[in-house]
Amino acid sequence: MAGFLVLFFTLFLSTAIFVTICFLTGLLGYVETRPQVTVYFQNKTTQDDIFKVRDELSASGKYAKKPAYLPEIAEYLKKQPGVDEVNFQKDIVERLLTLTSIVRLTSLVFFVFLLLMSIVVLTTAILYKIALKKDEIELLRLLGATSFYIKKPFLFEGILFGLIASLMSFGIIAGAIYSLRPFLFSYLRGINYLSLPIANYQLQLWPLSPVFLGVTFVLSALFGITIAILATLLATAKYLK
Repeated sequence: MAGFLVLFFTLFLSTAIFVTICFLTGLLGYVETRPQVTVYFQNKTTQDDIFKVRDELSASGKYAKKPAYLPEIAEYLKKQPGVDEVNFQKDIVERLLTLTSIVRLTSLVFFVFLLLMSIVVLTTAILYKIALKKDEIELLRLLGATSFYIKKPFLFEGILFGLIASLMSFGIIAGAIYSLRPFLFSYLRGINYLSLPIANYQLQLWPLSPVFLGVTFVLSALFGITIAILATLLATAKYLK
């Protein structure tokens, strides 16, 4: 029970943090597209010259697609003939880039911490359980049982704990998300779509997507099973070496 509760709270916290970070990253991605570089041309500048600058920017592949490109675009525009003034929200862009980096680094550190903490606690709990079955394990070894045969019940139990803990934690978090939908609709008023880029795929976050919820559950289950298996292997390897 102690091992299960530790695994449950670890998965609950990690899943909640994962969902929060996904929404925050999606929101940051949306906000990142808001800053602009505004260029004012002189009255004598012809339309063909303006379109030429536009086409060159489009061909560069850096036409305001990411905030990191904006300083380079601003400098490029200032050097073009016929440009009168360039307005660039430099401070806002720099703060967004800094905030995005901090969020990503913090999430990585937190997940690593949760992983290590849960493995240590679960390993200790499993070692205690193995110690209680010391006589039974010794009897099995005298009868010629292999190490895997002895580890198998602990591994199956760990996998079962991981699945149950992930299902319970995901159920609570999914219920909380749906209960908060009125608040989210109010808070995200004016934002019709949020997504999380994964390779060449855009995972829809908002409006709430069954695909996102399914991915969250699968990752939570895999995380829980991985923790349980690692802790079990470490505990049994230490005892059966």
